[in-house]
Amino acid sequence: MTEESDTPDTPDTIVLVHGLWMTPRSWEGWKARFEAKGYTVLTPAYPGFEIEVEALRENPDIIAKLTVPETVDHIASQIEALPKPPIIMGHSFGGTLTQLLLARGLGVSAVVVDSAPTEGVRLSPLSQVKSLFPALKNPANRHKAVAFTQEEFHYAFTNTLSREDSDAAWERYAIGAPGNWVWAYGLIANYKPGHQETWVDYTADRAPLLFIGGELDHIMPPSVNKSNAKHYAAGPSVTDYHEFPGRDHWTCAAPGWEAVADYALDWALTNARTAAIAGTPAS
Repeated sequence: MTEESDTPDTPDTIVLVHGLWMTPRSWEGWKARFEAKGYTVLTPAYPGFEIEVEALRENPDIIAKLTVPETVDHIASQIEALPKPPIIMGHSFGGTLTQLLLARGLGVSAVVVDSAPTEGVRLSPLSQVKSLFPALKNPANRHKAVAFTQEEFHYAFTNTLSREDSDAAWERYAIGAPGNWVWAYGLIANYKPGHQETWVDYTADRAPLLFIGGELDHIMPPSVNKSNAKHYAAGPSVTDYHEFPGRDHWTCAAPGWEAVADYALDWALTNARTAAIAGTPAS
């Protein structure tokens, strides 16, 4: 039982889903903070991302062909093996994956931070286009793992940090990402006929979901997260949005990240206590 538990039904496990250009290492602060509160914390890697940052930089080709369905299946299998449903939290493209996991009936509540959008969110602010341009500038990147330079990372992820602090974050955390994900889901999905791999039924019942946006996020600006949240308006499930002023895409590790983590957990616990969707009991 965690120190914050009120009833036996309170979730005791948190699953943290990392984003593109990152590995589970990006969650090290949140993992330690939540574990100190008594929770079991899982940080599943995408298939192929299990090795360390440094090794992935040396051999990025091992993740270049990864697909979203493979990744969702991989993470879902770990969640389904748990003794009771967890809280799920995702950052960036991990937010997209979290929405896909909720669509499968998983989790008792979820929080997505600076989330990449699911299919149907058509906003592409200029700062987002500039952030993603390193992957989009060459069609050949669809078949490669594409990395940010330190300068590109500073603009896309860490624009509120000094360049020195940004470079230190790049050195510890940044890797390449499958270029096809940026092309297929950041550029093409909304213009292909039929449902694509990041489609969810916005009207379906699912666990409560909070979107957290950062006011100064370049790569996934607040407008994108607000639009994604509004797509769920016609559905029966709880969907909220909260924006943190002055924060960028690196909000899960930039100074002050503790306030973001605590807000996310408080919201997830408050809403999970009454969360029960068809086929997925809260305990």
